[in-house]
Amino acid sequence: MDLPISRPLAPMLAKAVKTLPDGDMLYEPKWDGFRCVVFRDGDEVELSSRGERPLTRYFPELVDAVRRELPERCVIDGEIVLRQGQVLDFEALQQRIHPAASRITLLAERTPASFIGFDLLAVGDESLLGLPFGERRARLVAELAGVRPPIHVTIATDAHATALRWFDEFEGAGLDGVIAKPRALPYQPDKRVMFKVKHERTADCVVAGFRWHKSGPIVGSLLLGLYDDGGALQHVGVAASFTMKRRAELLDELAPYRTDDLAGHPWEGWAQQDGSAAADRMPGAVSRWSGGKNLAWVPLRPELVCEVAYDAMEGRRFRHTARFRRWRTDRTPGSCGYGQLEVPVAYDLDEVFAGPS
Repeated sequence: MDLPISRPLAPMLAKAVKTLPDGDMLYEPKWDGFRCVVFRDGDEVELSSRGERPLTRYFPELVDAVRRELPERCVIDGEIVLRQGQVLDFEALQQRIHPAASRITLLAERTPASFIGFDLLAVGDESLLGLPFGERRARLVAELAGVRPPIHVTIATDAHATALRWFDEFEGAGLDGVIAKPRALPYQPDKRVMFKVKHERTADCVVAGFRWHKSGPIVGSLLLGLYDDGGALQHVGVAASFTMKRRAELLDELAPYRTDDLAGHPWEGWAQQDGSAAADRMPGAVSRWSGGKNLAWVPLRPELVCEVAYDAMEGRRFRHTARFRRWRTDRTPGSCGYGQLEVPVAYDLDEVFAGPS
């Protein structure tokens, strides 16, 4: 490729804030997918992830769309998303990362992805990295006017009140917050200079196991569970944000609940799964996302309850790692069910995909 911006390029990032900043900003929905920088030089197309790893082979339908819809020579920052009906489906998007070419071809037909462009970094022989974001946004809208699905340009607004409304409404379509971008901001690769506000909720969960920390005999993460309507304790994710001092304290706090006998433990059958289709949903399983890390876990009698903060659900599990808040000695494990979780109001995803007005 012979472009004014060379690969790889670490994308510009956003730092989390509690409240949406006001001022000379442009606001965009926070799309829930794979961050992707598209490089196109004629027929040559590369899709680069946030970690600067190639995504090109996994999304052949997007490569074709880039050649058909985008400028002949360009670099565009955006997000790969996958929609199922009127919501984004991150879990289905994850399944698109597969080692088998035949499987990739099949999934490209069955669950095609979309690309949402939100920043124009180069076009033709011109690098736009030094331009203010407001100018880059205007150039993006002009250069991509008339693009057709699966390529889209993100909607944006300069109205703080509209962005606050988006924050409440768009979650029902599977989006997870709002991004605020200062208009005067040049593009700064790998720098957290934008702002993001994400949803955060709390839930009371059963702690039924833990994993060791990679550095030694201290707690790495707590394994969390919620009871379903049938009375089964479902593994819903982990809580892992602790200081080293707190990890050592947790080991002492969990000691009275440790058990070597899995007989009767609600996750007894999970420990015996090895390589099955469902194993990557279990608390000890190695999947293609684990990087081969040791995920062995220590069972605990399911008698402890803790409050955690989480941003969103993905199916029956927490979308991201939960944040431990406190022990809830006033709650019984049996009271920790899915019914306590807030369900976002459904929203028409087509309105979010509508693009610039």
